Amino acid sequence: MRYLPALLVGRLVRIAVRLVRPGGGSALPGLVVSKLAPKLVYKTLNSFEKGLVVVTGTAGKSTTTKMLVAIARAHGLNVFTNPSTANIEQGFFSTIVRQANLFGKVKGDIAILEMDEGHAVQVVEKVKPKISVILNVFEDQLDRFVDPALVREKLLDVAYATYGTLILNADDQNCLLIADEVKSDALFFGLGKELDASVGSSMAYAPTYQDSLPKPKNVCTALTLEERQLEVELHGEKTSIELPSRGVHFAMDALAAITAAKEILGDAFDLKLTSETLNSLPPVFSRGEIKEVNGEPCEFILVQNPVSMQLNIDNLSIDQEQVFFAIGRDVHDPSWMWTVDFKKLKRVHTVSGFNYADAALLLAYNDVPVECVEPEYFQAIDSFFALERPSSGIKTVIYSADAMRRMRRYLGFTDPEDVDRV
Repeated sequence: MRYLPALLVGRLVRIAVRLVRPGGGSALPGLVVSKLAPKLVYKTLNSFEKGLVVVTGTAGKSTTTKMLVAIARAHGLNVFTNPSTANIEQGFFSTIVRQANLFGKVKGDIAILEMDEGHAVQVVEKVKPKISVILNVFEDQLDRFVDPALVREKLLDVAYATYGTLILNADDQNCLLIADEVKSDALFFGLGKELDASVGSSMAYAPTYQDSLPKPKNVCTALTLEERQLEVELHGEKTSIELPSRGVHFAMDALAAITAAKEILGDAFDLKLTSETLNSLPPVFSRGEIKEVNGEPCEFILVQNPVSMQLNIDNLSIDQEQVFFAIGRDVHDPSWMWTVDFKKLKRVHTVSGFNYADAALLLAYNDVPVECVEPEYFQAIDSFFALERPSSGIKTVIYSADAMRRMRRYLGFTDPEDVDRV
């Protein structure tokens, strides 16, 4: 009963926000409830019989979590999870506001949560994870983290807080350093030797400036990758998976999800069922998502740091004729974009967003032809989607998180779960 007033207020705030901004309201209700009932989220996360699973790291959290949750549910588990836009503490409160009954009870066997790499520590200090999946450390948001080593230190704290199994990326020296520090048995996922030799360098993990540690044996290994077709080996058993999106980064997310699912489910884990589940799973919104706008398909691609921009540009469909490039106000320091190689980006039709001038200069320097630079973002959106259907490829939007949120809201894409498999 003690959480009833806080939850009622939170739900009223959520309703009010959504009346003003359809599809919004994910943060403010959680912020309000966190002030009224600060222990609610920790009480809830400690209540699940099979414990808490944390998925964190610089990139891939949303896709890995979506894959892992889908696999767990396909095997019959009732899973409590959070939307990818709600991966900090107030987001967990908002998720509880939406899913709990008025007494603060949430149904579920297990909690599987994506957690922001900078905020996970404050949660795991109060709720110890049974399993933690640490995906990677990239150079990301230097205005926020200053140095990737600080991210590794935060993730190390998550590893220390984990009382059960630690699951790590065998190809990232940052993850190997974490395993070496913790001195506990960990499970590893990664690329096979041949695949690592051909595409492994594209992942560009943050350098550690320390002697390299030997790569451990993988529990789950990517053997081959052709477009979206991935061949995986898990404990000697092989399977083929069609990924929801192109790129080795999505293959790594699948490996992490499969490794974690096997650890959660134990003998109940079914690799065939897992493959069937992933084969039908749509991407997370804006991670290679294709939606119709004005009656024609458009691919939406979110870029958040040098590595994600590089990987997504390198994996663009060949000869895209109409590309919208939008960098929003979330990119406080646009200088990181200058580390990206744009040779795979043949042309851009429209440049816009809060940092449109920096983006246009960047593309001009890299000899990428740009047809239109439009400072007014919504006008740019209207003009781009009014273009005649391209003669090759489909319309493609490459945008940062702020530009993504504004465009999705403007186009009426307010439900992050409304994503179809192509």
